[in-house]
Amino acid sequence: MTSAPRGSAGGPLRPARWLGRPRLGAPGLRFRSSGTGGGSPRTTLLALALTAATLMTLDHQSGLLDPVRSVAGEAVGPLQAGAAAVTRPVAAAPAWFRSRSELSNDVAALRAENADLRGRLERSDFDRNRLAEYDRLIDIAGDTGRVLVPARVVGWGPQQSFSRTVTIDAGTRSGLTTDLTVVSGDGLVGRVIRVTPTTATVLLVVDADSVVGGRLGDSMELGFLRGRGVVDRAGRLDLELVDTTTLPARGDVVVTWGSGAGAPYVSGVPVGRVTKVYDSVRDTARRAVIAPFVDFSSLDLVGVVVAPGTASDRALVRAGGLR
Repeated sequence: MTSAPRGSAGGPLRPARWLGRPRLGAPGLRFRSSGTGGGSPRTTLLALALTAATLMTLDHQSGLLDPVRSVAGEAVGPLQAGAAAVTRPVAAAPAWFRSRSELSNDVAALRAENADLRGRLERSDFDRNRLAEYDRLIDIAGDTGRVLVPARVVGWGPQQSFSRTVTIDAGTRSGLTTDLTVVSGDGLVGRVIRVTPTTATVLLVVDADSVVGGRLGDSMELGFLRGRGVVDRAGRLDLELVDTTTLPARGDVVVTWGSGAGAPYVSGVPVGRVTKVYDSVRDTARRAVIAPFVDFSSLDLVGVVVAPGTASDRALVRAGGLR
């Protein structure tokens, strides 16, 4: 049996150093960190806290970190500006949608207000005229001492009938009957010839079949007014006086003669003014041409003369206003 080699001292022979050192990571070999730079995590955290406190104290007293802060600002500032430029539209999107909705609502409100103001402006002349018509109707009620049912003209009779009539929006429910006098704020309009619960037909004084007793306001002479069937501004009435020796003067005002019962015409309603006078020697007659005060082509608001105690579904026009 052969024994292991021995050295000069009699012990076992060791490998020479030049034969090589053990390699890192060789199996069975472990290394521990040296004592220099080692320590527990708690010690490291405490050291970092002390370092930070020291730097903060020095920076507060002497501005030690100002150069570092300046360099960091110059480096990070452009990046922050770029990031803000990129994210600004996204961050402002909710506010943009809210402001757009609010602006749309404001525009819609302004358009509605503008349309309302435009409508009021367009209706101002119409409303002003109607108010003036009511005022004149109140005046004529006071001048004649009559009670009136207000009504509006809603239709004209057909031209084929060869009669000059209008339809008003008041009937028996408003207290109307036939043979009632119809006036406007300017003067005599005509008389009621037909009536329904809600409407009435008025024969105009300019109709060719209309005959109205008239009186010259200056001399109180009596006569009869006959229409010519013309409703425009050229429409005229012919006055034949009872006293053929009387010569009316140009400009004389003619009012209704009337009757004791007030039907079909009440007395004292203005009809028109004398514009021409014809004197026929052969017929021993004198005829005057009367220009009516009422413009029949633009009739709107009228009043029907009724008895003071008439029951009506609308306010009546009396001296001083509507009651």
